Amino acid sequence: MKKIVVAGGGHAAAQFCASVLETKEAVEITLITEEGYLPYQRPPLSKTFIKEAEPQPAWLRPASFYADNQINIHVNSRVTAINRQDKSVSVNSGDSFSYDALVLAIGTRARTHNLFDTSRYSNVFTLRNMDDANGLRAQMADARNVLVIGGGFIGLEIAATSRALGKNVSVLEAAPRLLGRSVSSEVSDYLLQRHRSEGVEVLLNAKVDRVDETDGRVTAAWVGDTRYDADVVVVGIGAVPNVELAQEAGLKCDNGILVNSYMQTSDETIYAIGDCTNFPYDALNCRLRLESVQNANDQARCAARAIFDDPKPYTALPWFWSDQGSVRIQIAGVPHASHARLVRGNPADDKFSVLYFDNNKLTCAESVNMPVDHMAARKLISSAIELDPEQAANPQVALKSLSQAS
Repeated sequence: MKKIVVAGGGHAAAQFCASVLETKEAVEITLITEEGYLPYQRPPLSKTFIKEAEPQPAWLRPASFYADNQINIHVNSRVTAINRQDKSVSVNSGDSFSYDALVLAIGTRARTHNLFDTSRYSNVFTLRNMDDANGLRAQMADARNVLVIGGGFIGLEIAATSRALGKNVSVLEAAPRLLGRSVSSEVSDYLLQRHRSEGVEVLLNAKVDRVDETDGRVTAAWVGDTRYDADVVVVGIGAVPNVELAQEAGLKCDNGILVNSYMQTSDETIYAIGDCTNFPYDALNCRLRLESVQNANDQARCAARAIFDDPKPYTALPWFWSDQGSVRIQIAGVPHASHARLVRGNPADDKFSVLYFDNNKLTCAESVNMPVDHMAARKLISSAIELDPEQAANPQVALKSLSQAS
């Protein structure tokens, strides 16, 4: 019977357990998670979880799934060391677990801001887990002014949620545009206009110079001579991969834990999956680190196959979504600045897509309130067929018809 230890308790960890069970192989799985909960859905934390009066966790699998399949779960536990020579891990409880295969699904942590220390200020939050969301929700009810530091996906989702609750919301983004590293300027410009039209104050090129504080709470932030009041502050300026455990064990890391196409690290008995990994992406002939549910789930499936001698290289098409109020952004593929872009539809209609082409092949699509485009784009990108870009950008032509025509 193969012993597998999984470090982590997010989407990747839960899907890995399910994928291993699908192999029907004899296995003993031990899952070790720092959180006090079974694995749960993370996307609702920035949206419905904050708004609902009595939110319930969206469990990825019921407790019976783990119990019925003899998966040993250790909550409130952290792997403190990997002992590669004797193939075991040490846990903060003092326990030790041996493994035939070790899977690191240890995710990321919020990037910190030197002026907004969550340990110093009781009303400053990041949002990475359910405890963060519970703390934020508890203070949101009485808050009038919500200050969001960072105009990335988390920041904009929080801004939309807070505005829907009737709060005064200010978003301070240090870069020249929203989501500058994640989407095209066309989508950035649309989201800027849309959030402002909903009453969210958005300031670009906004570097916070100092904060006012009273009784361990931030009461305002200053950008130059302009003051932004705050009852609650949410810092969303990106994430840092948790690589320290791997580094201390001598595994190769570079903006994540380096893995091959089968999710193996530099130690063939240790695998890494999800947000913490840096993996080869052949479509752009580069390496990537992605933070998405799809990537976590598909890498988990890949690792499970590899461990049980059915290895298939990881070639899954990346896709991602973000709900910001009534706006849903869906991205298929990975945007590349050198690829030609065409806009399909009219942003003024609140429904459009931005298509990326390289040698007449669709490489990425950013769809705003266009789920049909998104699904068609996923098929077109995966098929790598040549298209007429102008035809694809014509909103009178159904994207899905182009794959059928080929």
